[in-house]
Amino acid sequence: MTAPALLPLSGRRLPPLNLGASAFPHHRATLRLSEKFILLLILSAFITLCFGAFFFLPDSSKHKRFDLGLEDVLIPHVDTSKGGKNLGGFLIHGQGHDEHRHREEEERLRNKIQADHEKALEEAKEKLKKSRDEIRAEIQTEKNKVVQELKKKDSKPLPPVPLPNLIGINSGEPADPDIREKRNKIKEMMKHAWDNYRQYGWGHNELKPIARKGHSTNIFGNSQMGATIVDALDTLYIMGLHDEFREGQEWIDKNLDFSVNSEVSVFEVNIRFIGGLLAAYYLSGQEVFKIKAVQLAGKLLPAFNTPTGIPWAMVNLKSGVGRNWGWASAGSSILAEFGTLHMEFVHLSYLTGDPVYYNKVMHIRKLLQKMDRPNGLYPNYLNPRTGRWGQHHTSVGGLGDSFYEYLLKAWLMSDKTDTEARKMYDDAIEAIEKHLIRKSNGGLTFIGEWKNGHLERKMGHLTCFAGGMFALGADGSRDDKAGHYLQLGAEIAHTCHESYDRTTLKLGPEAFKFDGGVEAVAVRQNEKYYILRPEVIETYWYMWRFTHDPKYRQWGWEATQAIDKYCRVSGGFSGVKDVYSSSPTYDDVQQSFFLAETLKYLYLLFSSDDLLPLDNWVFNTEAHPLPVLHLANTTLSGNPAY
Repeated sequence: MTAPALLPLSGRRLPPLNLGASAFPHHRATLRLSEKFILLLILSAFITLCFGAFFFLPDSSKHKRFDLGLEDVLIPHVDTSKGGKNLGGFLIHGQGHDEHRHREEEERLRNKIQADHEKALEEAKEKLKKSRDEIRAEIQTEKNKVVQELKKKDSKPLPPVPLPNLIGINSGEPADPDIREKRNKIKEMMKHAWDNYRQYGWGHNELKPIARKGHSTNIFGNSQMGATIVDALDTLYIMGLHDEFREGQEWIDKNLDFSVNSEVSVFEVNIRFIGGLLAAYYLSGQEVFKIKAVQLAGKLLPAFNTPTGIPWAMVNLKSGVGRNWGWASAGSSILAEFGTLHMEFVHLSYLTGDPVYYNKVMHIRKLLQKMDRPNGLYPNYLNPRTGRWGQHHTSVGGLGDSFYEYLLKAWLMSDKTDTEARKMYDDAIEAIEKHLIRKSNGGLTFIGEWKNGHLERKMGHLTCFAGGMFALGADGSRDDKAGHYLQLGAEIAHTCHESYDRTTLKLGPEAFKFDGGVEAVAVRQNEKYYILRPEVIETYWYMWRFTHDPKYRQWGWEATQAIDKYCRVSGGFSGVKDVYSSSPTYDDVQQSFFLAETLKYLYLLFSSDDLLPLDNWVFNTEAHPLPVLHLANTTLSGNPAY
C-alpha cells in the first residue's frame, strides 16, 4: 500500500488525504469519521515507525561492522601477546565487555526511536487538527524566514565612499508669483498621480487609473517590483513631498526583492531601477538605495555572458539566463539598449570600488570603435554572437536614441575628461547631420530614419529629445560650432512644438510625417496616440536653461494644461489613443516615466536654475539626476575602476 503524504514539503497546496480503495475494500462507505481518524492515526504511526527505523539505524559507511545480533567485532590481527585467541588472522577481542556495550547502545537507540515516534505522532495529530489555510500560513512563514536569511547574506556592507559635492538639491523657488503658481500646479498633478497609485496600484509596477488596479508590461517580467515607486522617488524629493518619499523608501526597504524568477529588460531595469535608486541615494543619502542598486546590478551582470560581451536584451533575475527580443533583426541586441548603461555602471564602480561594471561598458565602447560604420552611422542592431551589424537601420529615435545621449553625457559626467566619449559623439552627430537631418518644404527641421540605403521622412516623439541633446552638447563642440548646435536644438524644439500644435488636443502624436503636403502630422492610426511621453518637454527645459527664451515656458504650460485637461481622470493620469479626436478614448495606463520624467521636467521648467544645475548634475535617459564626478572632490582618480 502506498503511504499517503501527511505533511506538505513545499508551498504547494496540501494534497487531499487518500488511503486508496484497496485499504478497506468492503467497509469504506460505512466507516464513520471517528473510525477514519483512528485508522489514520494508526497508519501514520506505522509509517513514522518505518521511516524512523530506516533513518536512525547507523550508517555502515560511518561505523565498524555492527549488527543488532550479538556477533563479535572483527579486528585485524596485529599482536597476539596482549591476550585473546588467534583465529585465522583476526582476533575476537574483549568479547564479554563488547557484548555489554552493544546492549547499552541497542537500548539507547530503541529509546530514541520510540521517543521520536511518539513526537512525530503528536505532531501529526496537531497537523490534522489545523485547516489548510493555517498549514499554508506556516509554510509561508518558513519560506519568509529563508528569504530574510538570504537577504542578510546578500546585504554585504559597501566600502565608504565620499559623496561628490552635491549642489542644488532643494528649493528652486521662482521669484515670479505667476511662475510659482504654475509650478505648484505641476506639484499638485504629481501628488494626484502618486496618491492614486498609492491607493490602487501600490507595489505593482504601474497603475491602470480607470480600472483602478495595478498594471505591468513584459519589460518588468512577471513580478511586481514597484517600478513607479522607484521611478518617482527623486521627483518626490525635489518637489519637497518628503512624506511620500518616506513611504516609497519604506516599501523599497521591506519589499523590493530581486531574487525572483522573472525575465526583465536589462535596459529598462537599468535606467528606471538602478538610475532611480542611485539618484535617490545621492539626493537623500539613505544607504538602502545604494545597497539595493548594487544588488540589482549583480543580477544584471550575467546578461553580458555572450561571445562578444554585448549583453542580451533580457535576463532572468534568478537563473541569469539571457536572450534577445524575438522581433529584433536576426537575434540582435539593440544599440539604444546596450549603449545606455554607461552612466549608471560608472557610478556603480565608483560607489563600490569594483571595476567590473566600468569594465563591462568600456568593453562595449572598445568593440564599437573597431567596427566599420556605413556612412559613419551606427546601425540599430548588433548580433551579440557574431559581433556583426544586423539590418542597416539607423535612428535617433526609438532603437538608437539614448546611445548618442550617453556618449555626450559620459563626457559631461566625467567632468569633461572622457574625451574618447566626446569624440565618438561628435563623429556620430556629424554623420547624423549629413545623412538624417533635413528641412521640410514648409521650413521645419526634422530628423529622419535611414533604412536600407534611403531616408524615411518620418520623425518619432522619442526623437524630440535630440533638441535638448544638441543644446546640451553645444558647449565643447568642434570648430566653435556651439552657436550652430544651439540653433539646431531650437529648430528641433520648434518642429516638435508644431507636432503638438497641429493636433486637436494640443498633445503630440507618437510619430509624424514630412511627405508632400503633410508636415508634422501623424498619418497612420497607430501613430496618433500620446502615452504621457516626456521628450518634447525635456527639450523645452534644456532650451530654457540655455536661452531663457520665455516661449519655452509658454509651450511647457500649454502641454501642462492639455495633459491636465485630456489625460487626467479621477484615478490618476491616462494616455489617449488619438490626439486628433475631440473625444479621445483612454489607454488606461499611468506610465512610471510620467512621474519620473514628464512631471519632473515640467517642474524644473518652472523652477529657478539653482535647482539641479547642469554644471553639477547629469540626467540619465529616465531623468534621474546623477552627480558630475569632479575629480577634485572625489576619490575617483584613485579608484581602480577609473
